[in-house]
Amino acid sequence: MAASTTLGLFSANTSTRISFPKVDSSSSIRESLKTNACGVSDLGFVTSELSGLKISKVDSFQPVRPIFTKFSPALQPVARRICPFTGKKANRANKVSFSNHKTNKLQFVNLQYKRVWWEAGKRFVKLRLSTKALKTIEKNGLDAVAKKAGIDLRKL
Repeated sequence: MAASTTLGLFSANTSTRISFPKVDSSSSIRESLKTNACGVSDLGFVTSELSGLKISKVDSFQPVRPIFTKFSPALQPVARRICPFTGKKANRANKVSFSNHKTNKLQFVNLQYKRVWWEAGKRFVKLRLSTKALKTIEKNGLDAVAKKAGIDLRKL
């Protein structure tokens, strides 16, 4: 069992001595809480005699069951700046000042939202494509460019 040390608290006209357990390597803190002079209530709280603080005492830990819900983000993810038809994306370049100091910058693709008539589906398809892809669609047709890029226009 752990030996106890005394702490003297002195007020104006009375002195009070309270004993606290000394914890050594053989005994744990939980055992020392059981053997000291502190009161344990029926609710499982350890009450300190010094200030009346309640410290919860947990004998058995039961993990909380996770709640399985479908995760839906509050904001929709931002579309990347890549043309789906040509695969063009931002180019890393240097911004060169007059003093020839080079700093990195991105040269983005000229992406545009465009409604394009799809002849096979007899409807308009709204696409976000680069101006180069738009010129290619005007030259070769939407079906040929979408087939080459592997894009299913029925899902758009």
